[in-house]
Amino acid sequence: MTVAAFALSSLSSSPLRVRSFKEDLRGQRVAVVGLGNSGRAAIDLALARGASVLAIDKNEQLMPLENDSQFSGNACLQTILGHCDTSLLANADRIVVSPGVSLEEFGLSTLLQSGRRVMSELDFASEPLPESIKILAITGTNGKSTVTNFAGQMLHNVGIEAFVGGNLGTPLSKAAKQCLEAPTQRQPYQVAVVEVSSYQMEIPNQHFSPSVAVVLNLTPDHLERHKTMENYALMKCSLFSHMKDGRLAVLPQGNDFINDAFGKKARECNVAWIGDLPGIKVDAAAKVATFKFPSSELVTNLQLGTLKAMGTHNFINAAVAAFSVLGLDVGIDNDSIHNTIESLTLLPHRMQIVCRDAHGVTWVDDSKATNVESTFTGLMGLKEHKLVVLLGGLAKVMSGNVSNGFEKLVELLNDHRGVITFGSSGEMIYKTLCDSGLSTPCVQATNLEGAVNCARSMARSGDTVLLSPGCASFDEFRNFEHRGQVFQKLALSSSETLPLPL
Repeated sequence: MTVAAFALSSLSSSPLRVRSFKEDLRGQRVAVVGLGNSGRAAIDLALARGASVLAIDKNEQLMPLENDSQFSGNACLQTILGHCDTSLLANADRIVVSPGVSLEEFGLSTLLQSGRRVMSELDFASEPLPESIKILAITGTNGKSTVTNFAGQMLHNVGIEAFVGGNLGTPLSKAAKQCLEAPTQRQPYQVAVVEVSSYQMEIPNQHFSPSVAVVLNLTPDHLERHKTMENYALMKCSLFSHMKDGRLAVLPQGNDFINDAFGKKARECNVAWIGDLPGIKVDAAAKVATFKFPSSELVTNLQLGTLKAMGTHNFINAAVAAFSVLGLDVGIDNDSIHNTIESLTLLPHRMQIVCRDAHGVTWVDDSKATNVESTFTGLMGLKEHKLVVLLGGLAKVMSGNVSNGFEKLVELLNDHRGVITFGSSGEMIYKTLCDSGLSTPCVQATNLEGAVNCARSMARSGDTVLLSPGCASFDEFRNFEHRGQVFQKLALSSSETLPLPL
């Protein structure tokens, strides 16, 4: 038996928790606040654990869950929409809060401070997870969905059963319920790759304890909720608060906010750096990553040249995913990881190539770039392309900075064909760029459709039209996915536009 096979065999035969969590909440009342995907998954898990559930949401237009086919006929479930008497929450044995719900709502902050058992959905899901499942947790302002997705693909491609979700896609509560229902001798997962948002870490966790935890970066975002960068960093570094026994923490090099917060939150971690050794160093020109783990003197290289994802920043994303997967110590070696690089694919709306039109113009959807830093990263990754860049939507709050940071993009934008601003913040972005010395032609459009029409007129053969808005989408669209879908439809709608293989 090879070393890798032995490691995998040992992992799959590891003893599970002695305690069974089936029906462990029988006789208890669990209140779940927020009935989006996370809340619904938490309700499903709470019912599977035998609890009676009070489902709460401030949106009076939602359908009561008693009328929902997923939950209909369950006598242990009650829905309250709109106003909720806080005494109902105070009398619950547990209160599970969805990430979209602020602690300022429903008196949750007061209940938490008074000692009531208020939990995040992430922590509620972590409690019944078998100890044999190793958790890889990934957070950061930008790139966390891509790194989570890459890590999941790598694990699947080498034969490791892995759950991939959290803030991305499937809530962790669904994985926990699957584990409850599986035979103890054959659990469905060996690893859980969990994308974690700062909202999910606002409530101190008791059960969420990753084997490897990664903070990719930290730049201004979500400050309307966290107020300061110091608070934002503390939320991100709460990821490390229950890690022990020398587990691996991966941090961005040179971020003072993260360094200070990590010192306050972490206890017994081995630290690796993104951008230095021990950790990960990437030579984007040579397309190679260098790895060194803090517990080893061995230095190894990972070739990234077969990566097909657009943008040089994705070399770093792939390298961090690979390093983190290797750090789980589940019997995977460098050669196995290398063999997965060529097959990695990006999630939709993240530097996604839509088409190359009949005029030789490539259209790229980076609608997921909802803040300036993400747009900056995308522009850095496409420096070799001649771009028409679409910026706009609803700009995010930045600690009293009226410009919202778009002046940071001017130097990069000056190398390109043109810039088009649009949406509710379009005028502000246009003024900021022009006042900051933008020399590239810049025009304003009312909305995304107008911006696409302008881009079609401006672009020349060989150019790339890049939607990388640097803004939220809620002025015109339901979310960034909806914005990306509309952009793709517009890019493909012209009779002169054909989706051609690249």
